[in-house]
Order: sequence, then C-alpha cells, then structure tokens
Amino acid sequence: MGCCSISPLSRRVEGYYYDLLDVDSAIGTPCDRIPVALKLTTLKIASRLLRGSMNVVVSIGGSVLVPELGGDRVAEHAAVVENLRADGCRVGAVVGGGGVAREYISAARELDANEIELDQLGIDVTRLNARLLIAALGGEAVTAPATNYEDAGDALRRGDICVMGGVAPAQTTDAVGAALAEYVDADLLVYATSVPGVYSSDPNEDDDAIKYDELTATELVDVIADLEMNAGASAPVDLLAAKIIQRSGMRTIVLDGTDPARIGRAVRYGDHDGTDVIPTGVGEEPTYWAQNQ
Repeated sequence: MGCCSISPLSRRVEGYYYDLLDVDSAIGTPCDRIPVALKLTTLKIASRLLRGSMNVVVSIGGSVLVPELGGDRVAEHAAVVENLRADGCRVGAVVGGGGVAREYISAARELDANEIELDQLGIDVTRLNARLLIAALGGEAVTAPATNYEDAGDALRRGDICVMGGVAPAQTTDAVGAALAEYVDADLLVYATSVPGVYSSDPNEDDDAIKYDELTATELVDVIADLEMNAGASAPVDLLAAKIIQRSGMRTIVLDGTDPARIGRAVRYGDHDGTDVIPTGVGEEPTYWAQNQ
C-alpha cells in the first residue's frame, strides 16, 4: 500500500481489484484467464484512487544525518524521502546540527559569545546540513532551506520536498519539526534520533532505563520534563517540542534513524521498534491509516 489516507471509495476500488484477482469475475472468467493487461489497468486505477496526499514531517538529528562529514548517509536518507514522495506523500524534512554544531558552539563560547550568538551559530550549521540533504534530493526539493513556516507550507502545497534547519534562537530543531507538523496539519511526525525511542531516563547513562513503546502526548511531556530536570540527561525530543505535540494532537513516532530504512517502514506500515505518541481519543493505530476508519 502506498503512503496515503484511504477514503471509503478507495476501499471499494481496492476490494474490486482483489475480487478480480481472487475469484471468478462477473463475466465468468477465472482469475488465471483474465488478460494481464486488464489486471494491470485495474491495479493502476485502484492505485490512483488509493494514492492520497498524506503530509509527513521527518525531523532528522544532525548526528543521525551527518555522523561524520560525507555523503553516504545523507544520500540514504534522501532516497527514503524521495520514495515516500513517490508513494504520494507530501514530505517536509527538518535537519539538526549534530556534533558539528556543538563543536562550533563550544569554540564560540570560549570566545565569550553570548547565548543568542551561540544559537545563531547553531542555526547556521543546521542550514548547512539542510543544504546537504537538498543536494542529495536534487530536483525533488526546494533549492534552499526554508527559513519560516509559511515558505515551508507553500513548498509542500506545490508538491516540493520542503527542507528546513533551525528558525529562531532559543528553539531547537525538535521544536521546529513539531511546529512545522502543526502548521501543515501533518498526518504523522517522525523523529529520527540516535536512540531507539523515549526512555524513562537517559539510556546512555542508566542501564536500567525503561523504553516506552507507547505514550500519550501528556505522558510524553511528563517524561521529557523529568529528563530535562536531570543535569546532563539527554532527551530524544525537547520539552517545547513535546508541548507542541500535546497541543496539536499530532501523531508522532520517535525511533532510531541511524538506519534510514526504518523511517520508510514506520511511515508506510507503522512498523518500528521506537515509541508511538498517540493523541487522546484517536484509537491505538500508530500511523496514518487509523484515519477515516
């Protein structure tokens, strides 16, 4: 199945297609004698009706996209994004700064740069990483990182792949991803991080940390708030992002994105080993195909 929200009409067409393949048709021709061309035509019609315009925002950590300077990992993530677009998705990608940003910020702090200056430096690095992803996407994407949500939304409505880095001081790309998802009314927000989900404590520091397979948005806020109270602890998303997710009722998946293929499986099938953040009152299905049912 492609990356889409399925309407009742599409479900009926899908049913007709499988009826055609699995049982004798209304014209009395067994499935194995139906011409291949007719089968293919039916499949194409069904696919076109099934293909919707699912909005997906993928937030990729800088250390996930560019663990070290080079093109291989960037190209792999670009291929996943391109395949989702080919499946009918409208895709927005938000890229973090990662280790390179931290190194620049550390050096600038030694030079007595203030916190706003440090934030601006970090934003510049996120936009450099975003340009790497744009280069890998080629003509499928915008030509430069969007610097505000209006431009990003316009790009998605045109059918372009939108790419963003940071937007404003005192706001992480975690929060940018959540804000973009809310702005474009995304069906799904995916955080591709360097850890396999949301934990009760920092799994890099605590061997007894418990991974959550499923959380409500309110529970996510509580968990992240507790993590951020512990000095040195690392949370997979920050508190502002968690609160935007809570406010917007956004379906969210937090997963280990070091293997980019995991992102595609999570979006298409809900198949992942991360954490599902499920809005209150929408049922337990973790991905977009819970809609319209």
